[in-house]
Amino acid sequence: MKSPSDQSIYVVAICGSLREGSSTHAALQIALSGAKDAGAEVEMLRLSEYELVFQGSVANEADYPRGVFRLREKVKRAHGIILGSPEYHGGFSGVLKSALDLMGFDEFENKVIGLVGVSGGRKGAVNALSMLRTVGTALRAWVVPKDASIPNASQAFDANGNLHDSKLAERVKAVGKQVTELATLQNSVQI
Repeated sequence: MKSPSDQSIYVVAICGSLREGSSTHAALQIALSGAKDAGAEVEMLRLSEYELVFQGSVANEADYPRGVFRLREKVKRAHGIILGSPEYHGGFSGVLKSALDLMGFDEFENKVIGLVGVSGGRKGAVNALSMLRTVGTALRAWVVPKDASIPNASQAFDANGNLHDSKLAERVKAVGKQVTELATLQNSVQI
């Protein structure tokens, strides 16, 4: 039987964009490659696959679509979570907000979270990342110091989803790597 420190670290990325081929998805793939390089088992969670509802729109939680419970279970099982979002109107995406509202301490408390944001403008996704950092802290998670903001996202990636700027690509990969390293450390001391 494996001890907790011998178990593979599982890192999920939650994509806060529903658009197929989005720059958020591409950025999260890069962050997950950093997590995988650091030894994690990784998975991309596309919110369009989970039948999300707005919290409060269904009177009884037991009546939520099955997809909500599948999403909760994957996040609950994860040791590390990377949240990715485009910046919309100075904040993070509504679909990511809805997904986070359907979860809570059971899924996030004492988990390691990394943040990746994309923006169509030159400023980057600094507001979205700041708000996601606040949400992560409110959910009693450990938000890693490194985050990655990708400005001018529509021109930042090539046709294969790679960033043109190699230094920025390394920063995005570093988010996944740091999530994995800290989740590994945290998992090893929770025996």
